[in-house]
Amino acid sequence: MRALSPWIRAVNVLCSRQVGRKTRLSQCGMCGTAADSKSQPGFGLLFDIDGVLVRGRTPIPAAKKAFQKLVNAQGQFVVPVVFVTNAGNCLRQTKADQLSHILGVSISQDQVMMSHSPLKMFKKYHDKCVLVSGQGPVLDITKNLGFSNTITIDMLREAFPLLDMVDHNRRPKMPVSSKPSPPVNLPKIEAVILFGEPIRWETNLQLIIDILLTNGNLGTAHQNLRFPHLPLLACNMDLMWMAEAHSPRFGHGTFLVCLENIFKKITGKDLKYEALVGKPSEVTYHYAEYLIRAQAEERSWRKPIRTLYAVGDNLMTDIYGANLYNRYLEERTSRKSSQARAKVASGTGTSGTTVSQEVEVDNAWESELAAPSATACKSVLVCTGVYNPRTEVPADHSESIMETVFHGHRDFRFDPALVEPDHIVQDVDDAVELIFEQEKFVTP
Repeated sequence: MRALSPWIRAVNVLCSRQVGRKTRLSQCGMCGTAADSKSQPGFGLLFDIDGVLVRGRTPIPAAKKAFQKLVNAQGQFVVPVVFVTNAGNCLRQTKADQLSHILGVSISQDQVMMSHSPLKMFKKYHDKCVLVSGQGPVLDITKNLGFSNTITIDMLREAFPLLDMVDHNRRPKMPVSSKPSPPVNLPKIEAVILFGEPIRWETNLQLIIDILLTNGNLGTAHQNLRFPHLPLLACNMDLMWMAEAHSPRFGHGTFLVCLENIFKKITGKDLKYEALVGKPSEVTYHYAEYLIRAQAEERSWRKPIRTLYAVGDNLMTDIYGANLYNRYLEERTSRKSSQARAKVASGTGTSGTTVSQEVEVDNAWESELAAPSATACKSVLVCTGVYNPRTEVPADHSESIMETVFHGHRDFRFDPALVEPDHIVQDVDDAVELIFEQEKFVTP
């Protein structure tokens, strides 16, 4: 296999050092004695898709084997499962149908979480006129998320034919007035949403920059930029992802790097995001946990879901995100314990109750979905995608390389602890066996 980038190779070395104290699965079976308490799942599974279940359109052999262990004779899942992907080019139902075909089990759209799924919670933008960048059925996707007034990049191109000028073959064939005509029924844009990597990067980069520099009105020339600029919401920060090729491919995170640097080069100021969703953001994992809880309630499983297991192949998204959410859960549990002690110390409970209520709504997404029930999120790294355990770099340089060649988004700080998986296994089938063993879970 072709060598990976210095940052990934450095992380591989760092992770390999942890094998002695982390659980690495070799051969194990499901253990434990059948009992009612053990057949009620107290955990949920979050599966990445690309590099874990498939490589492009090709299924990974271990995937189908793994999912045969996750369903009963009636085809029902024996534990709550959510597929958490940073892809954003299709509807949830479309992805569910694809997964059902690949894995040979029935999967509903309620078990699928695309990178843009958390935008359902950003209701203050649903009535605004938004420009959407990406590919696939973007109008259907935005409507499904709750947005009622969407403009696409192609709609802008048609309204302003002189603005997309990099490809000479796409320039107007007939003479056009040097001043663009006012578009018909094209309202002022109030926010920009980036779903995923577009097909023509130069077109999208140009028109998004134009929108930001004209404050949403392409009928005017670039202006003295107002700060803050128009709200910008981005999904999927993956710098790279794994398809059928031997080496990782550019992801939407690479497009964001281009956009951020062009904006700063032109304006001298940093591009600001109103929201970054998709892995590794905490809001994504909180929304995934909400879907896990909903499945457990639908199946009338009484045992509370206390632990999430996130299975992925990418250290910077799957592992970083799971560990970041685990840190959030630990800090939240610690705050609640402190406030409970304060309530007892107060005697009447008044002051403690007030602070406790503040804790419950300390994040906007918590108020949308209710507070999490999980107390831990464990990260499980597989070796079938971006991560390559066979790549080596000199050990004395690995951590310094990681700091200087950081593949995470610029708004997520480098922290070696966040890219250290709780478990490393060969593939998703080994991951399922490991989790069952960890939970001493017996299938009903």
